[in-house]
Amino acid sequence: MLSAYERQAILGFVRSVIAAEAGGGPDPDTPQLPLLDAPGACFVTLREGAEIRGCIGSAEAFEPLADNLRRNAVNAAFSDPAFPPLEIDELNYVTIEVALLSAPCPTAPEAVVPGRDGVIIATAEGRRALFLPEVAAAQNWSREELLANLARKAGADESALRAPGTAIHTFQTERFSE
Repeated sequence: MLSAYERQAILGFVRSVIAAEAGGGPDPDTPQLPLLDAPGACFVTLREGAEIRGCIGSAEAFEPLADNLRRNAVNAAFSDPAFPPLEIDELNYVTIEVALLSAPCPTAPEAVVPGRDGVIIATAEGRRALFLPEVAAAQNWSREELLANLARKAGADESALRAPGTAIHTFQTERFSE
């Protein structure tokens, strides 16, 4: 569990990264937090009111958390294919959310807990999809609904959930926002 100081430092860092990218300014210094030097995975979500304005993330820790935050902040603001790039004046109106992900763990479909677990599916055909824990909670999905929607998101049908070669992983998040 992060302290209030760590959360605020991370949110300020993410906002500074986006502002620098939008305005062409220098890249901000990374806060001096040991957790930012360790490998980490995160999602960065931008919201205008209750509406998502951009959301990009990584499911696995493949680089220091500071680099992952930087990459996902810029991509959520300017490269999310579902939204036009953020304009600099919009930065005053967006709220930043960060979700830090635990390492994904293999699991059986019947062990998934909607609202607690984020879920990743990877099929034998190479299709992948992910839902953060809050997706199932916001939709009030049962386990079966969560997994069926995840399979569809991956471009597969529900039978893929138990097909040979399909892997299901769960993870948890520590989520915070401005």
